[in-house]
Amino acid sequence: MEGNEPEMKNPRAKGGDEDVEMPRQTPKERVKNFSEVALGYDEEMAIREAKRCLQCKNPQCRKGCPVDVPIPEFIDCILKGKYDEGIAVIKTKNSLPAVCGRVCPQENQCQMRCVKGKKGDPVNIGRLERFLADWEREHGGKIPEKAPPTGRKVAVIGAGPAGLTAASDLVRLGHEVTLFEALHVGGGVLSYGIPEFRLPKKIVQNEIGYVQKLGVDLRLGNLIGRIHTIPELLEQGYDAIFIGSGAGLPQWTGCPGENLGGIYSANEFLIRVNLMKAYNFPEQDTPIRIGKHVVVIGGGNVAMDCARISMRLGAKVCLNYRRSRNELPARREEIENAEEEGLMCNFLNAPVEFFGDDKGWVRSMKCANMELTEPDATGRQACKVIPDSEFDMDTDTVIVAIGQTPNPIIQRTTEGLVTDPRRGIIIVDPEGRTNLKGVFAGGDVATGAATVISAMGAGKRAAKAMHEYLMDEGPRGDSSSNGN
Repeated sequence: MEGNEPEMKNPRAKGGDEDVEMPRQTPKERVKNFSEVALGYDEEMAIREAKRCLQCKNPQCRKGCPVDVPIPEFIDCILKGKYDEGIAVIKTKNSLPAVCGRVCPQENQCQMRCVKGKKGDPVNIGRLERFLADWEREHGGKIPEKAPPTGRKVAVIGAGPAGLTAASDLVRLGHEVTLFEALHVGGGVLSYGIPEFRLPKKIVQNEIGYVQKLGVDLRLGNLIGRIHTIPELLEQGYDAIFIGSGAGLPQWTGCPGENLGGIYSANEFLIRVNLMKAYNFPEQDTPIRIGKHVVVIGGGNVAMDCARISMRLGAKVCLNYRRSRNELPARREEIENAEEEGLMCNFLNAPVEFFGDDKGWVRSMKCANMELTEPDATGRQACKVIPDSEFDMDTDTVIVAIGQTPNPIIQRTTEGLVTDPRRGIIIVDPEGRTNLKGVFAGGDVATGAATVISAMGAGKRAAKAMHEYLMDEGPRGDSSSNGN
């Protein structure tokens, strides 16, 4: 039947110089469902792609990986058909390979440093990682041995990418680890923020199950800052604490009329659809009201996710972004997928005001055209409003996807914890140490919203520093500031 055949953007590589494209659902078919778009390599594809690896003596790709995966080694295992060894190699550094193989921006990290990419296509490292992770899920995998028990107790707050990584590393080092999660399922942004068609939730739960099999005690429905505070956890005998609570507080435009019905934050929209499965209402309990003409404000991966979900719910969708196409921060792959599915883009404009009907639901919005100016202090081009350039747009649903900040509950209930009052993040050193003795933090709660793999890297660095702290300094003593 039309639409069920895998889509190939380019002919399959034959001589080893061109990369092997991953089959996908066609745009016509996938925009009607929430099944995974990318279908993954089969064994023959994975081997052909693995053959492209030069097995460099000084692999630059590994230097681009935030969690230091031994990339040439696991690719060599694929070539030799030793898939069990290959996934074991990956899991010496990365406990979430099925996740990373799907949503990690490899094009800006490991693959960007691949030598093959200097004169052509880099090796598709992420797709090969996904192949091994999917193979393990189908064939079963081994649980690695752990270090002998150290007698130390660690609390990890937040079962998102940073917390899962820190917890898995710490338990393998012999520590007793309790992982506290506020929601009724683990995964953090992996569960509530990324749609099913990019990251199936069964994949996330399988990865969480692996972390639990390592020995991590996962406790769901535990909102730290309310049920327990950081000082209380220290008093209960935890020798060290890692805060990986993410960035779940939405940012708004501040424009008049933003409180009208039909205007969602990206957080609420994604949680309703991804976590509560509103796309399957009434079979699921949570509904989502969406109109025929959706405007998504923003240009990152979250904005693309909101737009692609809206199209699958039957709406015509326009993306409004204040900069030009060249400045879009979303992954190129996600932009291409969205446009193939029917996304319309309206660049160089920003909302000014929202207008509602007599029932209090949004019906239109006023926008102003923008122009790019000189780069700001970060090197990114700034933008400003063009005077007298306002125009109106009809819309019955608006999704604001312009960023998130950390929820302040832990910061407000932890006396003496140093934070950035403007950004709401916890201040840490490069290894994740806060100013409080035995308390560490990492991921979005310490940086603001960023990528899954960067949060995992922060969790890994913090776990290493926590292990050194626990083994070198002994039990925590008191929780007063140590000046770190």
